[in-house]
Amino acid sequence: MLRLNCVKHQYFIFVRYVDSLDWKGLSADEITRRVTSRVQPGSIVLFHNAAEHTPAALPGILEYLIGQGYSVVPISQIIVKGECNQDYTIDHTGRQKAAKSATEGSAAPGGSGGAENPPASSAGAA
Repeated sequence: MLRLNCVKHQYFIFVRYVDSLDWKGLSADEITRRVTSRVQPGSIVLFHNAAEHTPAALPGILEYLIGQGYSVVPISQIIVKGECNQDYTIDHTGRQKAAKSATEGSAAPGGSGGAENPPASSAGAA
């Protein structure tokens, strides 16, 4: 029922994300180590607006990710909108992929989440 309500109201549940735990008051170095050691292709990195040390951690995190070949994009660019199992599927790792019928001949609606090489990381604020 929760999933149906989330879909009905266009809320998305993200399974494959890296929580910076910045809200716990971790130092900038701890946040940086935590994020850079856990990120992998397709990860969504979660940061919080009011976390004290996040502004100091972000430049190092972004430099590392970009240096590793990751793309940093807003979440709106990696979400495939539509109906689950019709426009997209969610695999066992929690990664959303555009359904084959939605990607044939054109890019998937709502972003590049189903592309052959999706953005590797997305930095967002909660």
